[in-house]
Amino acid sequence: MTALDIDHLRQWIGRTEQAAEVVTVALVQRYNATFDRTGAVVPGAVAPPMLHLCLAQPSLPTASLGPDGHPARGGFLPPVPLPRRMWAGGALEFTDDIRVGEVLRRVSNIRDVTLKEGRSGALCFVTVDHAIYSGARAVIRERQDIVYRAADPPGAASVPGPAATPMGAFHRSVTPSAPLLFRYSALTFNGHRIHYDLAYARDVEGYPGLVVHGPMQATMLVLYAQELRGKRPARFSFRNLSPVFDTDDFTLNADEDSGALRLWVRRADGAIAMEARAEW
Repeated sequence: MTALDIDHLRQWIGRTEQAAEVVTVALVQRYNATFDRTGAVVPGAVAPPMLHLCLAQPSLPTASLGPDGHPARGGFLPPVPLPRRMWAGGALEFTDDIRVGEVLRRVSNIRDVTLKEGRSGALCFVTVDHAIYSGARAVIRERQDIVYRAADPPGAASVPGPAATPMGAFHRSVTPSAPLLFRYSALTFNGHRIHYDLAYARDVEGYPGLVVHGPMQATMLVLYAQELRGKRPARFSFRNLSPVFDTDDFTLNADEDSGALRLWVRRADGAIAMEARAEW
């Protein structure tokens, strides 16, 4: 593995990037279809929460992608020389609504690049701040935590998973079908092959099946919180703890917590895949 020069990578701190895209009726219809949401979509209507993850995404030529389907290293994000990249967690503050027909604009900034040591070796964390605007209005402030790690060596013993956790007072089962994962990859223009290419996910990265997107799990938890309370949360934070695969159903869970909701994604074996908190 190429040596990780953290001083070089930290030179990316402070870099900014902007992107914009119109919030079309067609995009919202596809988003709603993906998550089995019903109802008419008209210009000027409030768009569903977390739709911003499907807008103004990088659109590099196919020839510019790496072997895993991600954009090749470098550019806006630092060129971390570790092959496995995942969304580790984040936090969002919703200050206003995205409206159908407006232009969504995202201003991104690299806040920090840090190196830590984990059970599997070096972990490089990149923290990115996003300011999201719909038309002239600021609508979302978001922090994304991205982690890079080394690939597991062939034949490596599996690390024991998190302990089993009971269901929440509110819970719902989700079937992570291949069409669902493919649709979300298409919505977010995400070429990462672990979400739709079973042979790659299993034979190259060593997973037992397709990996359920972290952003999609976070979106499902926000939508579930909105359904339980009747309105979208004002703040939402989450952390990924373990992967979820398309080999088994998983559940969305929620418990009341001092006026907020404690939320989590529970795998079939009872382990928590993602933990989150929604506040109003």
